[in-house]
Amino acid sequence: MKKFYYELKHVCKQTGARYGILHTPHGDFETPIFMPVGTQATVKTLTVEEVEQVSDGLILGNTYHLWLQPGDDIVKMHGGIRGFMKWNHALLTDSGGFQVFSLSNIRKITEEGVHFRHHKSGEKLFLSPEKAIEIQNNLGADIIMSFDECPPFHESYEYMKDSVERTIRWAKRGKDAHKNPETQALFGIVQGGPHKDLRKMCLEELMKIDFPGYSIGGLSVGESKEEMYEMLEYLKTIMPEDKPRYLMGVGSPDDLVIGAMNGVDMFDCVLPTRIARHGTAMTSHGKVVIKNKEYERDMRPLDEECDCYVCKNYTRSYLRHLIKAEETLGARLLTYHNLYFLKNLMKSIREAIQNDRLGDFQKEFFQKYGFVIKK
Repeated sequence: MKKFYYELKHVCKQTGARYGILHTPHGDFETPIFMPVGTQATVKTLTVEEVEQVSDGLILGNTYHLWLQPGDDIVKMHGGIRGFMKWNHALLTDSGGFQVFSLSNIRKITEEGVHFRHHKSGEKLFLSPEKAIEIQNNLGADIIMSFDECPPFHESYEYMKDSVERTIRWAKRGKDAHKNPETQALFGIVQGGPHKDLRKMCLEELMKIDFPGYSIGGLSVGESKEEMYEMLEYLKTIMPEDKPRYLMGVGSPDDLVIGAMNGVDMFDCVLPTRIARHGTAMTSHGKVVIKNKEYERDMRPLDEECDCYVCKNYTRSYLRHLIKAEETLGARLLTYHNLYFLKNLMKSIREAIQNDRLGDFQKEFFQKYGFVIKK
C-alpha cells in the first residue's frame, strides 16, 4: 500500500504560494486542490461518474452524518465509504466535531468528550476523541481528522485558551486510538480563533505530537474576510513546510485564491453545491442568479468561457426554467457546472504558482469576477 506524504515542488516568487503533490494510498494530487463535499457518501445530485469529471479525485465524507445514518458499521461492511458509494479514488473525512457544535443546541462539553442530542430525533449521543477515530477507521478514508472543538471566532480569550488546550489533549488521545496509521493519515487541527499566540501554541503542541498534516480550523465561521486573511497570513509563516496545510470549510473563489497565496494546499466547502441547488452559478464574470427574470429569454450559455457539459449544451433560459419549475435536473446541472468551475480555477491557480505570477493572476481574476480588493 502506497504511503501518504506531501511533496513541495515550487514556491511562487510573487506570493509564497505552494505548488505540490499530495501522495495518498488512492492517488496523487496536485495542490492547491479543492475537494467537493460528499456529506452522506454522495456529492448531492451527482453520480460518481459525474463527480469524477468535476473533481480532481479527492472528495469528502462526513463522519457525523454517516455515523448516525446508516452507521459506520454498515459502511465498513461495504469496505468503507469507497466501496459503499463505489468511489475508486481518494477520500477525506472530518471528525464530526463541527456538526456536534453547529447542529446541536443542547450539548455539554466535558474532558471525556461531548454529550449532545441527535439533530433530528433528540436521542442522547456521546462523541469522544476515541470514538471519532474509531468511526473514521471504519469509514476508511485516506485522510482523517482529529476530534476538536470549533468555538465561535469571537469567543472570550479565557474560553478560547481552555478550548485550545482541550483540543490538544483530544488530539493526543485520538492519535493514540488510531488503529490504521499506515493507511489513514490523521491530521491535527489548529484552533485559537483570532488570537495569534493561541494559534501558535496550538500548532507547536500539535507538531510535538507529530501529525502527517495540519488543518486550519475555526475560520469562515462568522468572522470578516479581513480577519480570516490576517490569520492565514500569520499561519503561513509558522506552519511546517513539509506537511500539507488544509483550510477547512472554505470555498468561495476569492477565498481560494487568497488562501493559496497564504500557503494553503487543500480546501473544501459545501458552498458551490449548496448555492447551485438554490439557483446560483459561479461564472468567469461573477455569480449568476439564474432564476432572475433577466435570464428568461437569454440564449447564451451559463458561462461563455466554460467548456463543461452544461455550458456546451444548455441556455441560461432553459436553466432558469428548470430552477423556476423546481426540477431536479436544474440543481444537477448547476452543481456540475459550479464544481467544474472550481476545478478549473484551482488548475489556473497551480499554473500561476508554477509561473511565479499568482499575484498577477489574483488581480486579473478579481477584476473579471467582480471582487473588490481592499487596501
